[in-house]
Amino acid sequence: MGRSAVAIPEKLFFKIGEVCELAGVQAHVLRYWESEFTMLAPQKNRAGQRVYRKRDVEIALRIKELLYEDQYTIAGAKKRLANELRAGGKLKIVSPEDDVEDSETNGSQAAREGMTGARTAEDRKSLRKVARELREILALLDTPSKKR
Repeated sequence: MGRSAVAIPEKLFFKIGEVCELAGVQAHVLRYWESEFTMLAPQKNRAGQRVYRKRDVEIALRIKELLYEDQYTIAGAKKRLANELRAGGKLKIVSPEDDVEDSETNGSQAAREGMTGARTAEDRKSLRKVARELREILALLDTPSKKR
């Protein structure tokens, strides 16, 4: 498993509240993700409560990263996650601090290995900057002009 901004405790099972706390989302969001992402499928115990394994927690964290940080749509995140799981079964959860280090090492390595379609940390950083600038432009366009 890659480096994670969240330390996942060494436990066999997690309750939905614990996973929500680790991922920083509410329970209804996690349940919605379960309906959209087939690879996030926690078991249920005898009482009918969801029981997550460490792998489920890792998948939930990766889904959050794809949706909230990388700004993927649900459909795009599904495809990306499915490709990552198919490619080797290991997820890469990276903290924002690691993005700078990874852009210097993995970015050039990915280019050398010919990994098309894979976004480097530098690409993600550039995309976030462009998105921020576009939001600023949109805010300027939304404000009524005094000269009109």
